[in-house]
Amino acid sequence: MSISQLNIDVFRSINDVGKTYQALDPVAIFMAEYMVYVLVLGMLVYWFTRTTKNRMMMIQSILAVVLAEVIGKIAGSFYSHYQPFAELSHVNKLVDHAVDNAFPSDHSIIFFAICFSIWLVRKREGWLWLAVACAVGISRIMVGVHYPGDVLTGALIGFISALLMHWLVPKLTFLETLLDQYEKIEGKIWPGKPKSEGKYKNF
Repeated sequence: MSISQLNIDVFRSINDVGKTYQALDPVAIFMAEYMVYVLVLGMLVYWFTRTTKNRMMMIQSILAVVLAEVIGKIAGSFYSHYQPFAELSHVNKLVDHAVDNAFPSDHSIIFFAICFSIWLVRKREGWLWLAVACAVGISRIMVGVHYPGDVLTGALIGFISALLMHWLVPKLTFLETLLDQYEKIEGKIWPGKPKSEGKYKNF
């Protein structure tokens, strides 16, 4: 069996779940389309806890996404294909989506870059965020807009980018300087000293 056929077979196995268990369709749609807003809300909560550790973690996460998206665009220029609903018959298509290059999955890139960045710094709740990222990846297959290969590649790119930024960000001392300047301005608008939850470091 070729890798391409395996990709299709696994897609069918996951995508057909919604045909058998239609009660799962709303969950898949929410995870695939709207969980990104929950992710953004979570990032804002981390930021406004006003701890250096959480804020540097969010900076690390955002830079990981930027790097991951660049790598994803490069990967997409070497290999591309349309969404499964545009290439295969009898796909359980649950959301509207333009027909364009589906490789790799942008949702997987974003979720895994951010969620793995959180896990690297805050492992206790990081496991929950990684579970969310996995659920989003699976949901993108369930709604018919990505093959498993798209999701796995996006996840791998997200992981690599998060690791690189986890190593690099603590070495970029100017980021902490910029954060200090931001917090001085913030302090004039929102009085109260930002909390120190231990010196941010690569760990």
